[in-house]
Amino acid sequence: MEEFDIAIIGGGMVGASLALALAQAGRRIVLIEAVAPDSAAQESFDERTTALGNASRRILEALGVWNDLADQCGVIRAIHVSDAGRFAFARLSAREQGIEAFGFVVPNRVLGTALWAHIRDHERISVRMPCSVASVRADATGITLALDGQSALAGPTLRARLAVAADGARSVIRREAGITASEADYGQVGIVANVATDMAQDGTAYERFTAAGPLALLPLRDGTYTVVWARTPQDAAATLAASDADFLGLLQQHFGWRVGRFVQAGRRASYPLKLTRADESVAQRTVLIGNAAQSLHPVAGQGFNLALRDVAALAELLAEEGDPGAPELLERFAQGRELDRRGVMRFTDGLIRLFGDSRAPLRLARDAGLLLFDLLPPAKRALARVSLGFGGRTPRMARGLPLR
Repeated sequence: MEEFDIAIIGGGMVGASLALALAQAGRRIVLIEAVAPDSAAQESFDERTTALGNASRRILEALGVWNDLADQCGVIRAIHVSDAGRFAFARLSAREQGIEAFGFVVPNRVLGTALWAHIRDHERISVRMPCSVASVRADATGITLALDGQSALAGPTLRARLAVAADGARSVIRREAGITASEADYGQVGIVANVATDMAQDGTAYERFTAAGPLALLPLRDGTYTVVWARTPQDAAATLAASDADFLGLLQQHFGWRVGRFVQAGRRASYPLKLTRADESVAQRTVLIGNAAQSLHPVAGQGFNLALRDVAALAELLAEEGDPGAPELLERFAQGRELDRRGVMRFTDGLIRLFGDSRAPLRLARDAGLLLFDLLPPAKRALARVSLGFGGRTPRMARGLPLR
């Protein structure tokens, strides 16, 4: 039976990032993934895009992958927030905040290609793929993983001192560890597509709150936008079935004319929108990160940025000498990340509930809040710093410092 310091289950954006971070720490790592990163069946690297905050950019720089991404990212130089059918809106400018950009928009396939190119070249990372975990048995000194799949032929079991669950919102490792999770269904479906307009793009990201849910436009490198549109399941089904011309007309009707006329649409994809939170983030010889620990609504683009701070914080702790699965170390991780996780979940969930409430007093309060925010420089400076986290200690890599 092969033995490792750390087994990472899930080779999507979060698990792959952690593998590269831990390889810098000198740990012997095995990365277990069921689907090849370049497969059409790989959900992590699909048609979606990801908005990266500045702290996430620093983490990816520390991992050595940012140079592979920079030329393929859209740059968010301004943010425009509005409430559909109302008079209030708020604007933020990166230049006014003294920064180059609020963030960067990268296609998930591009990010996956960059991460896995570095993983394949790294001697400290062993890869089992295609391979899945059939069962887990933890004890006081380590954790034994029974494997299933083609790569399991190299050894049907392996042992590690720590297992990291990066296998998504339906995490097998979370279930095997006996950790329960709560789930709240927003009653929305996210529709994703790339669209072009007849007006030159200026690097502005738009978040428009509609009665059915938020509608975001994020600037891409080629001058187009990616649309992330939350709709009711019934409306989503009709939107997905519509012709391109009808889809563009519907989008124009709900978004308006701030970016000109929508003239072209790419392939549409969809996924259900839910809030999932594990009741614990650690168990015996096990730690949860990314969607295995918390899966968020995409509003404000916080999910992957929060997950990368999980990665950076965990890698920083595991870079220390000693047992990577020691209970006291895992408890330090859980306590250190709780404020940030709780803050992000409250922020994103609160936005959905606030802007989804049609009662007149709340709508007036929203309008007043947006107008006040637009007039208050301190509030804008605070929002510009959200990529550093919502509480607790900011990991070293997120601050542009080396892992150790």
